[in-house]
Amino acid sequence: MKAVICHAPKDLRVDALEEEQPGPGQLQVRVAFGGICGSDLHYFQHGGFGTVRLKEPMALGHEVSGVVSALGAGVEGFSIGQRVAISPSRPCFKCRYCQLGQHNQCLDMRFYGSAMRFPHIQGAFREKLVIESHQAHALRPQVSLAIAALAEPLSVGLHAINRAGGVFGKQVLVTGTGPIGALLIAGLRRAGAARIVAADLSDNALACARAMGADETLNLASHPDALAPYAKDKGQFDIMFEASGSDRALRAGLDVVVPRGVIVSVGMGGDAQLPMTQLTAKELELRGTFRFHPEFAVAVQFINEGLVDLRPVISHVVGVQEAVQAFELACDKTRAMKVQIDFGVEPAGI
Repeated sequence: MKAVICHAPKDLRVDALEEEQPGPGQLQVRVAFGGICGSDLHYFQHGGFGTVRLKEPMALGHEVSGVVSALGAGVEGFSIGQRVAISPSRPCFKCRYCQLGQHNQCLDMRFYGSAMRFPHIQGAFREKLVIESHQAHALRPQVSLAIAALAEPLSVGLHAINRAGGVFGKQVLVTGTGPIGALLIAGLRRAGAARIVAADLSDNALACARAMGADETLNLASHPDALAPYAKDKGQFDIMFEASGSDRALRAGLDVVVPRGVIVSVGMGGDAQLPMTQLTAKELELRGTFRFHPEFAVAVQFINEGLVDLRPVISHVVGVQEAVQAFELACDKTRAMKVQIDFGVEPAGI
């Protein structure tokens, strides 16, 4: 079967990979659509991120949906031909963090498309994928499989919202409105945020942010001082989500978030230097957020019930044979939001 495999920086190939059969409690799924994520781009462009580096060829991808093609022994509640969203989160359910309900911090996590351990955990950009039955979430007939593949990045946004500790009635700033930031805005709208201001460097990204529910958008490339008015009286925002990975954006948040406000660091940037005196004097809370686990089921529920319209996030759908072009396109933030790879199971329908 075909798989999208990264061999080294800028060395991405559509290679043959051996097809697996499901064991007890497992499903085999024909992958329909796969969204290219920022971590996939790090492997494609740089061969990894931080200290994590490719040591062997690795299939990429973890944002996927598909159709059940085979059932392992003992599987109940699923049938061949059933359409599903697939959670890439595979915690051990045994370690101390899993026992505390912090599955995203699992000591033996096997998250698709990750070089954090060796041998690497192969990704989901392949024609057929064997999964544990708990990873499959049934879709209603009207749901597009392309939209269903957005359940994973939506889950990242929902977990970030949970980490903020409640957004209902709050004034919220989101910096960085790529796919994660845009989907985060959709989640904030559903969660009852009173006002959402989105900031980015790209008009293309900000247009998507508006479509997802932002009340106001600020282009900090053309208007570098656009956030300055929000610094009045020690800040105007109750909560900030920093989704760009920029330490400059994180520092700006210290000026515009109210005393005792919350800053949630979503984007995976490098090390940042922060004015700790300001953080301390304003009694701000800086919180991290990483992946998700239970939020995936909530994301699928939102999609199944039509509670969020995620169509504006998908900018391009590209066939698997043109996977290299798809990755190159996804690297161009002036043109692309979420680029998805189409494995030819059904039309995108968006």
